[in-house]
Amino acid sequence: MEFRQLKYFLAVAEHLHFTVAAERLGMAQPPLSQQIIKLEREIGTRLFVRHPRRVELTEAGVIFKERARRILDDVDDTLEYIKKTVRGESGKLLIGFAGSTVFHPRVATTLRLFQHSYPGVLVKAQESNSTALLNKVSSGEVDCALVRLPLDCGTLVVTPLVEEEMIAVLSASHRLAAQRSVDLAQLATDPLILFPREIGPELYDSIISACRMLGFSPRIAMESPQISSAVNMVAAGFGVSVIPSSMRHIHADGVAYLKIRNKGLKTAIALIARPRDSSATVRNFVQVLRDVSRGRGPPAPS
Repeated sequence: MEFRQLKYFLAVAEHLHFTVAAERLGMAQPPLSQQIIKLEREIGTRLFVRHPRRVELTEAGVIFKERARRILDDVDDTLEYIKKTVRGESGKLLIGFAGSTVFHPRVATTLRLFQHSYPGVLVKAQESNSTALLNKVSSGEVDCALVRLPLDCGTLVVTPLVEEEMIAVLSASHRLAAQRSVDLAQLATDPLILFPREIGPELYDSIISACRMLGFSPRIAMESPQISSAVNMVAAGFGVSVIPSSMRHIHADGVAYLKIRNKGLKTAIALIARPRDSSATVRNFVQVLRDVSRGRGPPAPS
C-alpha cells in the first residue's frame, strides 16, 4: 500500500464520483479506477459500491476513510515537525548557565528574543558553575552554556555576549560605604570573601593578581558557595567582596556597591558550544545571542 493510494481513495470518498475525483487529482479517470481496485484487492474487501453515475462507501469504506485521513494527517504532521526541527524551529534546547550570569539584562533579553523568534522550541535551563559547565557541554549533557570569563574553554566555541567591570561590595557600615568608588588598595586590610577557585580559576586569579599588582595579598576570610552568594555574606558582616557589576541588581539590605577605580579588572559573559555542532537549534540560539551582543534585532517582547 502506498500513500498515494490513500490520497486517491480519499478523493473518491470525498466526491463519490471517479471522474470528479480524477479531475481534482489532475489525472485520467481509468488509472484512478485501477488504483482503487488495486487497493481493494490489497485490503481484501470492496470500499465502494459502484452505481452508473456515482459511488457510495461500503461499511468498510467508511471505516477506512476515517483511518486513512488520520494516517495522512499524522504523516503531514510528522513531516512538518521534522522540517521545523531541521530548521531549529521545534524540539528542545538545554542551556546551562553559571549563576552569576542571570543578573545581566542581556541574558534575559537573549532568552526572551529566542523564545519570541522560536516559540516551538522548549527551552530548559540547568544551573551550575562555569568550570562544571565546560564538562557538561563537552559531554553533551547540555547543548550550550552561558559562562563567566576569563575561562579556559579549550576547543569549545566561545561566543561573547557582554563585557562588564568588577565592582566592590561593602557592608553599609563600612568606613568607605558612603563613597561612590574605591581603590582596591583601600581594602587591603579588609577580610575578602571570594568564591572557591575551582569554580572559576581564571577569574579568581585575576582578582588576586589585581591585588598583588597594587602591593598587597588579600586575606581570604571566607569562601562563598557561588559568586552571587557573596553579597549576602557581606551583608552579614563577614568582609568585603569583588563581584561583576550586573550583580548590583541583587537588592540586599545592608550593603553598598562601589565602582573600582583600578582599570583592567573586568569579566565577561559568553556562550560556549561544541565545535561543529549540527543542531540547528543551537545555531539559531547563537545567532540570536550575537544579535543581542551587537545591539541588533527587534526589542525584546515584554
